[in-house]
Amino acid sequence: MGQDIRNWNIEDESYWASTGKAIATRNLWISIPSLLCGFAVWLYWGIITVQMVNLDFGFAKSELFTLGAIAGLTGATLRIPSTFFIRIAGGRNTIVFTTALLMIPAAGAGFALQDPDTPLWYFQMLAFLSGIGGGNFSSSMSNISFFYPKKIQGFALGMNAGLGNFGVTTMQILVPLAMTMGLFGGESRTLVNTSGTLIGKIPAGTETYIQNAGLIWLVFLVPLAIIGWMGMNNIRDEHVSPNIPNFFGSAGIIIGMLLIGLATSAFGVWLMLPTVEGGMTTSGFGISKWIVLPIVIALTVLGLKLIPGAVGQNLSRQYKIFGNKHTWAMTVIYTMTFGSFIGYSAALALTIKVVFGFSHVEVDGVMTHDMVNPNGPSALMFAWMGPFIGALIRPLGGMWADRAGGAKVTQIISVVMVICALGVAYFIQQAYQSATPEQYFYPFLILFLILFAATGIGNGSTFRTIAVVFNKEQAGPALGWTAAVAAYGAFIIPKVFGEQLGAGNPEYALYGFAIFYAVCIVINWWFYLRPNAYVKNP
Repeated sequence: MGQDIRNWNIEDESYWASTGKAIATRNLWISIPSLLCGFAVWLYWGIITVQMVNLDFGFAKSELFTLGAIAGLTGATLRIPSTFFIRIAGGRNTIVFTTALLMIPAAGAGFALQDPDTPLWYFQMLAFLSGIGGGNFSSSMSNISFFYPKKIQGFALGMNAGLGNFGVTTMQILVPLAMTMGLFGGESRTLVNTSGTLIGKIPAGTETYIQNAGLIWLVFLVPLAIIGWMGMNNIRDEHVSPNIPNFFGSAGIIIGMLLIGLATSAFGVWLMLPTVEGGMTTSGFGISKWIVLPIVIALTVLGLKLIPGAVGQNLSRQYKIFGNKHTWAMTVIYTMTFGSFIGYSAALALTIKVVFGFSHVEVDGVMTHDMVNPNGPSALMFAWMGPFIGALIRPLGGMWADRAGGAKVTQIISVVMVICALGVAYFIQQAYQSATPEQYFYPFLILFLILFAATGIGNGSTFRTIAVVFNKEQAGPALGWTAAVAAYGAFIIPKVFGEQLGAGNPEYALYGFAIFYAVCIVINWWFYLRPNAYVKNP
């Protein structure tokens, strides 16, 4: 336990049975809760912002949507360097150190939320650092891919990702409950609006401890870092991590590569900041996100490539994935599945609060959205359901794909996603024009849950496809890269929802997503299902 491994030959069935399986299983079951906490810290702004509305922190709803969007942007960008950590820094070194880094934004959020006068920019900075948790997915998946033979890659990656994705559901259940108790001391605040937990509504006037939303994760992160150090392994073979330094050297490399991702993320946020003061550019340029995101991705890839010495040379070898056409096809397809899962997870709670928690009435010919709806559903009672279903079903998607073929499964769920997106668009449009939006809530919720289930199955099937079409050396970096780009869904979807809600047309967001899903159906068919496909139904 905790030792570096050499001569790792898991494709040899006798070695796998006698030695490899036990080691792989131990690393997987330490990896899963570490990844779970990464997802939780990355995406807890979706729940925190709902409670900030309930406590009347004084920020506009559109401003609160920026917290989840910023965390989404940073988390996705940090997946790019994280993709390449395992070969350069080793699996054990990477998982232990990046898990420990999550303590910084968790503790910071706990302290900032105790002061109602904390400025918006400070919360935005903490959301920015929360992106470290999002970045951890790429390194975690790349690491686990090296521990399991090809024949069960769908299962292994589905378990790591699927149960790791439960960090979203765990967070959405645990955070509201933790806020009801003074677990860590500090002053409570009084709810202005009705809140809720999994077990029921909490009326206005109740005391709540919003700071626990951050502090509760320290209870898990500290022991997980210790357990990871004691129980995980670096694989020191040529095809995995041949020349890694000691733990502190690896930590230094990881910090340097993360700083590149943080710098490009900050540059991207600044480019997208709106112009103010009569149109004068005093805080940014207000450039479209569709232009900024490719710039951020390209600058991050280039910045990593320019690292001198052995690290840069190692990255050059891993960058060979960019010459493989399957890298680009699977990047788009996986963005459809995981990008939707993670984006909807980040946006659903606040969307329920904004659309169904307020009555939408016309005053002097103008539609208003500020009157509290006393019959509105509690976002914190329902928002966990979608991520729960999507995460729970992901391993099943991987196993189904192992039997039926990944591309076939992906094609089926893509059609389902188009239909559900259009259905959600209809009901959200009706609700946002109604004084009694709650009458449309359950059809909206049911379609959204089916949509989440489809994304979960597709997450498993697409990772099965990646494991088959790439060789062993490229599979890990390819998994990490596709996960990195797909994670921008955690930025795009809250950002688009926020913009379209502000414009009074939230259904337009779903129409756009449905069109994208249709494009992915064509790409998946062309590459993997048509006659003479490049690889038939991998």
